[in-house]
Amino acid sequence: MKKLRHSRLLLAAVLGVTAAALVASSGFPFPASAMTRIHQEGEAEAHGLDLANLDRKFNPCDNFYMFADGGWMASHPIPAAYPAWGILNSLTEKNSEKLKGILEAASKDTHAKPGSNQQKIGDFYYSGMNESDIESQGTKPLASEFERIDRMKTQRDLLAEIAHLQSEGLGAPFRFGSTQDFKDSSMEIAAVTQGGLGLPDRDYYLKDDPRSVQLRDQYAKHVTNMFLLLGDDGAKAAAETKVVLSIEGSLAKASMTRVEMRNPDAIYHKMDLDQLKQLTPTFPWPEYFADAGVPGVKSMNVSQPDFFKEVDRDLTAISLDDWKTYFRWHLISSTAPFLSSKFVAESFNFSGRILTGSQENQPRWRRVVAVTDRSLGEALGQEYVKEYFPPAAKAAALQMVDNLIAALREDLQTLDWMGDATRKQAIAKLDAITRKIGYPDKWTDYSALKIDRGPYVLNYLRARTFEFNRSIKKIGKPTDKGEWGMTPPTVNAYYNPTRNEIVFPAGILQPPLYDPKVDNALNYGGMGAVIGHEMTHGFDDSGSKFDAKGNLSNWWSPEDLKNFQARADCIVKQFDGYVVQGNLHENGKLVAGESIADLGGLTIAFRALEKTLEGKPRPKDIDGFTPEQRFFLAWAQAWATNIRPEFERLRLNTDPHPLPQFRGNGPLSNMPEFAAAFHCAEGSAMVRPAPERCRIW
Repeated sequence: MKKLRHSRLLLAAVLGVTAAALVASSGFPFPASAMTRIHQEGEAEAHGLDLANLDRKFNPCDNFYMFADGGWMASHPIPAAYPAWGILNSLTEKNSEKLKGILEAASKDTHAKPGSNQQKIGDFYYSGMNESDIESQGTKPLASEFERIDRMKTQRDLLAEIAHLQSEGLGAPFRFGSTQDFKDSSMEIAAVTQGGLGLPDRDYYLKDDPRSVQLRDQYAKHVTNMFLLLGDDGAKAAAETKVVLSIEGSLAKASMTRVEMRNPDAIYHKMDLDQLKQLTPTFPWPEYFADAGVPGVKSMNVSQPDFFKEVDRDLTAISLDDWKTYFRWHLISSTAPFLSSKFVAESFNFSGRILTGSQENQPRWRRVVAVTDRSLGEALGQEYVKEYFPPAAKAAALQMVDNLIAALREDLQTLDWMGDATRKQAIAKLDAITRKIGYPDKWTDYSALKIDRGPYVLNYLRARTFEFNRSIKKIGKPTDKGEWGMTPPTVNAYYNPTRNEIVFPAGILQPPLYDPKVDNALNYGGMGAVIGHEMTHGFDDSGSKFDAKGNLSNWWSPEDLKNFQARADCIVKQFDGYVVQGNLHENGKLVAGESIADLGGLTIAFRALEKTLEGKPRPKDIDGFTPEQRFFLAWAQAWATNIRPEFERLRLNTDPHPLPQFRGNGPLSNMPEFAAAFHCAEGSAMVRPAPERCRIW
């Protein structure tokens, strides 16, 4: 069960993740700043702007993104294993190689204490790299899981199987876990949310344009192929595919859109047992809670009530045999990447090649490193920070955070559209933000998780069960505000509105994202804008609905709220106008939060940079660029990305972040500071007309 979406700056595009992983993470690769060029192996590390990344055929006032990044994009085609390739991949891949070194050493450590973190990360990695055993085992490790599904004979068995599969990380037909109570963030409560789909989003089942119809046909073929690999004959596999698409189609029709789910008020419906009974008359929630391992639950948040009305109907209207088919599909779909090569290939063909345009799968070691990080992230993270995260990196990050908070506080005190009462609440919220840098103060205890040298898929499922049990044990208990939502090696960052916290894992706090050897202009245009982005998520169209304690509460005066919404609507209209492919546009309402944070982060970071220049001699130009110009180049070069058209479409449908070219140009076109830095005249493409210019901070 996912908590309220963390607001993230990352783009999964550059990491080359599968469609399933994109949906799970709602994120995408973190922007590398413009500080360091990507080098081939053996090259010495460079510092500062790489002028080869520029394309001077473009006027910066016409298309700044291409001026800043055209050279890089021309010289960095997308590798076959990726759906997109961006400047940040240098850091991502270096981090993967560091983790590989740690894991290879652990896998060879025959003296590791049984049950220790070293033994577990080593054995997990060993099991994932043991191709001969994985090939010989096929689906045998899952035999008991398939037998359990086949043994279902009653509605009670159906309920128990739903709970069992959810404990292994399958959100079919919905997801269950714990979350902070939106109205009392100090407590964890039970929560259910929609799920159960095999395609990335509900709209893939409902749209009737030619591309959507084609994708559904390709998905149907993929489902059929998986059943064939399980040993079913052609007629049976075809019939099973119809069952899967029918059940998923009914769930999709009842699902909320991604835009609707961006409104926290729309996904908070705390209900007691009587209210649950009224909502879903035939669903025996007390029995389900007992099967899930949390008997005695008295209330729960139902994120999407209409969806659960449909689940209630389907549980009795759909035959037990059809539910068996649906569960078999979701079990094999979720575990295929951890099985023999024929399952891996079929999974990648649809999730990678068809949905994202990737031409080949990632090398096995990269896939296994990523899964180990997701499964044992804080065990692996402890080893990572020991070796690669010096105290100086944490101190530098904290200093930048403090400087950005000071700049935003000063801005809040002078905003002309915000009244004094709201201003007081906004400053209180800013001052209450928790700053998490590098790694947790208290590490996750993995002693209850059994990991051995194989089979790989069982290690994966046990890790999922461990995380599920960790989640449900929180229900009814005070929130652990020291907990992290990302692992230390992650190249990412986030803001969590229910905890009012900004989090920067160790993985991003290194060159090229922050480089002590370059000037402040580059650091503030890169990492500073990232920090500002996460901070201002607390005041975007969604985060602004939570108060300083992380409670869903309106702390705005009516007039100030009206003013804020008008400014947010300006961002929506701006991004609605961006054309991607043919008649496809960005969805302004979907990307509003990230775009508000981009504009806010850049604005605040620029002011923080100006503070560092006050009272000092004017810095000399470097490479022909002023500090202000270098600041904006750092921002734009962070988004240098080549992207495949298939993945571009996937992101338009599912990702709350704008595409890279619109992140590079969009916020700058609203900033007089940018126009002044590059001497752009009114009427230039990079200078929005004054009546259309968006300004919040």
